[in-house]
Amino acid sequence: MQVVEYHSDTYLISTDKTKLNRELIHSFLSQLSYWAQGRSVAVVEKSVKHSLCFGVYADAAQVGFARIVTDYATFAWLCDVFTVGAHRGNGLNKWLV
Repeated sequence: MQVVEYHSDTYLISTDKTKLNRELIHSFLSQLSYWAQGRSVAVVEKSVKHSLCFGVYADAAQVGFARIVTDYATFAWLCDVFTVGAHRGNGLNKWLV
């Protein structure tokens, strides 16, 4: 699948899965989210592998994430959207969605 990237002055959104910080994603989802408390590393890895994922980056550090479950034709379900605390309030989730 082709990698897509969107740039702003400060941030980058990318579908490149090799850039994803899986430790950050697992930590946020399993410890800080209300919807995925206790989610295992294995489940996070499998969900990333089988979804269209978007990472948000500031100076190459991941600061946000969103995952889309899709058939790439007629259906898409947006889930696991988050921005880490220091970068909240900058409109990143709105831009991401």
